[in-house]
Amino acid sequence: MPATGETLSPLNPKVHVSSVGQSQSEAAAPTWQQELANAVRTPEELCSRLGLSLESVSPKAAATFPALVTESFLKRMEVGNPFDPLLLQVWPASDEEETVAGFVSDPTGDLQSQSTQGLLRKYSGRALLVLNGACAIHCRYCFRREFPYDLAPKSLAAWEPAFEQIGADETLSEVILSGGDPLIWNDHKLKRLIDRIEQIPHVQRLRIHSRIPVVLPSRITAELIETLRNTRLKVVMVIHSNHRNELQGDCLDQLTRLQRSGIPILNQAVLLRGINDSVEALVDLCEHCANIGVMPYYLHQLDRVSGASHFEVPIEKGKQLVDELRKRLPGYAVPRYVQEVPGALSKLPIE
Repeated sequence: MPATGETLSPLNPKVHVSSVGQSQSEAAAPTWQQELANAVRTPEELCSRLGLSLESVSPKAAATFPALVTESFLKRMEVGNPFDPLLLQVWPASDEEETVAGFVSDPTGDLQSQSTQGLLRKYSGRALLVLNGACAIHCRYCFRREFPYDLAPKSLAAWEPAFEQIGADETLSEVILSGGDPLIWNDHKLKRLIDRIEQIPHVQRLRIHSRIPVVLPSRITAELIETLRNTRLKVVMVIHSNHRNELQGDCLDQLTRLQRSGIPILNQAVLLRGINDSVEALVDLCEHCANIGVMPYYLHQLDRVSGASHFEVPIEKGKQLVDELRKRLPGYAVPRYVQEVPGALSKLPIE
């Protein structure tokens, strides 16, 4: 998603983090900001790194929604395989140029749910803050790829109208941080935000929706973990992974750090054609999540955003796949198959 001009200040490179599961100084490796700055940003570089042809790249799609892939995520792709399930999620394909009826710019009704800039009131008892429009990866099926992020508050002071609305509604017990990706904010700014939310007495829980633990694992710093451990709020981390191959290497190491710090982790996946629309792929993903202590949470029917029609799996096939998951997996490893409908007060189960 397009950046919002957020300035990311460097972290302290000399902090030792053995108390939260990392034995060496983070000064030994580039900062996560440096990794993000060095991410792959063109189809040409992506093809060069993976030994692929540019023939199936859509220049128009790449210009409309630029490619962005971190080094960590790239390393989990298979060189020479144009059908790699991780690659297909970030590949600017010519299919994106198709105009398909029912696929729109705001498929989940975010704009009609915005009560003040950056604050969405979609769900009972919960308030959602769209902190920014920047991500560490550009997923081609992103339902907010056309969201007007430039209108979001740029400073903590500018978020005060949102905080005041949350403070005035005692039915709100949970704040959800979303984006873009909320973990693009640096540790200092995130801590100040969380401190401000803590001042609202009826808010008890903080939920963070982020793809960053999967695609930019180095972002899980000692400072971030300490902030999440020390808040009075109950913190829940919801990650986004669609295929087992995403949850390995440095990603698995950092998820383990979060778990050992007492932060529960849930996974949301999107059902995507050619990526995870088989029983085998979904069983592998859900069973692996259960094995590493990540609870399978939701399996989303694709949000019908413009440019993503080629990812859609028919609902009837999705129902069949989930039925098979129930036969093969314990109940706690079967995600709820859901769809977001504009105006609904919750995700709607697909039965």
